Amino acid sequence: MTSELPVGARIRYWRRHNGNRSQAAIAGLCGITEDYLGQIERGRKAPSLDVLVALAREIGVPVSALLDHQAPTDEPAPQHTAPDVARVLMGYRATSHAPASPAPATLRERVEAAWRTWQTSQNRFTESARILPDLLTDVEHAVRTHRAGTDPVARRETLRTAADLYGLLRSYCRRTGRIDLSLLVADRALRAAEDADDPLRIAGAQWNLGHVLLAQDEPEGAEQVATLAAEQIKEPETPDEHAMAGALELVAVTAQARRRNWWAARRRLERRALPKAKAAGEGNVGWTVFGPTNVDLHALSIEMLAGEATEGLRCADRVDISCLPSLERQFTFLLDIARCYDLRKEDAAVLVHLLDLEQLAPEDVARSPLARQMLTDLRRRVRPTYRRQVEDLVDRIGLDEAPGLPDNPV
Repeated sequence: MTSELPVGARIRYWRRHNGNRSQAAIAGLCGITEDYLGQIERGRKAPSLDVLVALAREIGVPVSALLDHQAPTDEPAPQHTAPDVARVLMGYRATSHAPASPAPATLRERVEAAWRTWQTSQNRFTESARILPDLLTDVEHAVRTHRAGTDPVARRETLRTAADLYGLLRSYCRRTGRIDLSLLVADRALRAAEDADDPLRIAGAQWNLGHVLLAQDEPEGAEQVATLAAEQIKEPETPDEHAMAGALELVAVTAQARRRNWWAARRRLERRALPKAKAAGEGNVGWTVFGPTNVDLHALSIEMLAGEATEGLRCADRVDISCLPSLERQFTFLLDIARCYDLRKEDAAVLVHLLDLEQLAPEDVARSPLARQMLTDLRRRVRPTYRRQVEDLVDRIGLDEAPGLPDNPV
């Protein structure tokens, strides 16, 4: 029983029990030396509360599992969802004098344009907040109109368009701190896809739901959703089917990595996601950006999460992100590289990559808790040579003004 063990022995027990990760990996993630962690585990050193909390977080247990007091609770993420978007999602409806709904083809063009903005614009949060309220109002008005109409073709196309828009809103709401609204629109996407009787969009809606569960820190549920949905695409034949099944596999891979099942995540990536990526090729089916490059990005993410910085950088060396249609995926790739350098305490490289991230997507840097945490740590330990650049970056992203929002690719 671990309750009878001293603190150091409990740390060693849970480190081995939850993934059997090396002392070097855990120590690097917690900002301490491997030797110091070894002395803690042998009972020669007593960890401070800050170190204990960091160890519990990285090992994947509450602090109470290491010490007889309650684990600290996380503060809720701040909400930066545009008020107009939230109002429409929470029940606003067009008046009875609303004009006729736009043609399905027009709505399709607008939704695809909104997706391109979300995936490629440096200022995607600002631009999406401007676009989404009217677009959502028009799409929902069209859905209501065609549900009662007599044109089955127009009805199905409108429902497909609605499913795609709700997929975008899932990502937007999660990235702006409204996990509740993200779950709401994920459910609407699934219902719209089912009503349209569109198997690929049904799978895409389940992919969306998996990402919401990841954002809610429910990796086990995310893995179950993704696995069941992937199995429904029993024998993929077309590239699109391979791509959607592969995107679902990546949700399951991410869930396994979040649960610290590193070898299971690596194995699933290689045996189940990679073959589908090779069959599908590079693409953006259902706005998932699935393909061989995205599989390589997930290989990097696994190593980064596992604290294997050197292996993560080795994975990064074989990735060419120039073919990716999504700025967000490019951002995540550079962020993971920056984190690997951060684990190695290579401050100059961390700063260079944070500056590159700012050039790529300044609004994402300001909202990324991982980027903000790395910048905070860099600010504390940076040499005088780099201090001015670090302080200027702190000012530009408003680090002292507001916390960031949950990180998660896609």
